Amino acid sequence: MPFEELDHTADIMIRVRAATLDELFSEAAEAMFSIMYQQCADLGYNETIVTDGADLEELLHDFLSELLYVSEVKGVVFCRAAVSIRNSSLRATCSGEPFNPEKHIRGTEIKGISYSGLRIYKEQEAYVLDIIFDV
Repeated sequence: MPFEELDHTADIMIRVRAATLDELFSEAAEAMFSIMYQQCADLGYNETIVTDGADLEELLHDFLSELLYVSEVKGVVFCRAAVSIRNSSLRATCSGEPFNPEKHIRGTEIKGISYSGLRIYKEQEAYVLDIIFDV
């Protein structure tokens, strides 16, 4: 998974790189859940997430926040996200499996997505995302 953890004093900060915005958002979702859980398999549980945002940062924030909410409320662990971004709208099909405390050894609980430090930019031929997860 193309993400790296960066030094941060209290929370978790990561940097994600991808060739397209769709891939960047997908990788960000997968990175978030890999931080939270050590194992996940696509066992046929699918959830569609649809959201809009005024800009890319708001769109990403709302997408990841909705994933956290759905995960908590429905007791599911996501491991894949197929994202499609068109203008200011996002549609994602996220797949995974029901949460199982025997299988899903918790990594670090993520409580929210911070707007602080949230930045999406282009670097050469790749899109880059810096994001802080509140723990």
